[in-house]
Parts: sequence; C-alpha cells; structure tokens
Amino acid sequence: MTLTFERDPAVGPALRDGILALWADVSDAGGAVGFVPPVTPDEIRPALLRHLVDMARGDTRLLVGRDEDGEVAATAFFTFNTHPLMTHWVWLYTVMVHPRHQGRGYGRDLMAAVERTARTAEGFEAIEAIRLTCRGGTGVDGFYAKCGYKEVGRVPGAIRVAPGDDRDDIIMLLPLT
Repeated sequence: MTLTFERDPAVGPALRDGILALWADVSDAGGAVGFVPPVTPDEIRPALLRHLVDMARGDTRLLVGRDEDGEVAATAFFTFNTHPLMTHWVWLYTVMVHPRHQGRGYGRDLMAAVERTARTAEGFEAIEAIRLTCRGGTGVDGFYAKCGYKEVGRVPGAIRVAPGDDRDDIIMLLPLT
C-alpha cells in the first residue's frame, strides 16, 4: 500500500493531533526533527503552532501523507522566502514518516510528492529549488542524496543534541530547473 498525499489540507483538531502524535513518535524513535527523546505532544505543540501561524499567513504550505487507515503517516512543510532576492527557492521543514512505516519506501514516496508539489502546485510557479537542512550523524543526508539532493554546505557542530554530542548542520539542495 502507498500513502495518499494531500497538499494544503484544512487543519482541524484531528489533523493537528495527528501531526503532534507523528512528531512525538518520530522524535521518540530518534528522528532528527527538532527534539530529543523523550518528548510529548504538549512539548511539540508550540513548534507546530508556529508552522500553523505561518500557514495562515501564507508563508508555509503543508503536505500530508495518510496511510491506508487514513492516519497521518508523513508530513513536509514548505516555507517560502520573504527576502526579495531569495523567492526562487523554498525551505523544506519537518520532513517525517512514522516509524511504523519505515522500510516500506514511504520516505521516497514523500520526497517524490514534495518534488512534484514544488514543480506543479499553484503558488510554486517561480520555485527553482528546494533547500533543507538535516542533522549530521544520522545518515539521513544519504537518504536525501538518493532522492536527488546535493550537499551544498555544512556547519560543523551547529546542533547540540546533548552536552558533548554536537552534530553538523548539513545544507542540501534539489534544483528543479
């Protein structure tokens, strides 16, 4: 079974809670999505609220993947640049696939849906590239490379996971033109 993707869904309590649960489960499984385990949905809520405020302003767009039961299984948030010299590329944030779906190819499906959205969705017409950052030491940079992203920068030790555990902040880019 594959995921069903929806761009810019209406965000009600069920979707909000589904994203919070996904984010907590991904974090607790060791996913590098802004938190260190253990974490609760209540601890994540302020970060999600920032995304939702940005969505209401039109600065951020959401892509949600649902599994065969209709549950939130994957997300990616696109953030448009407001700087006039950088409006030709978008940031990709909070890219997640639920741990129970790991190993099924859903990560590649999500990244293909991300690329398709950036190439074809209304409001993305001027977008020429997708940029993201990822935490070094997790191997996820290799996954993004397999999806066509190229490492274009690295800030050594920029992410402090714990005292004595600093990781590189890896900047990756997918050109669309």
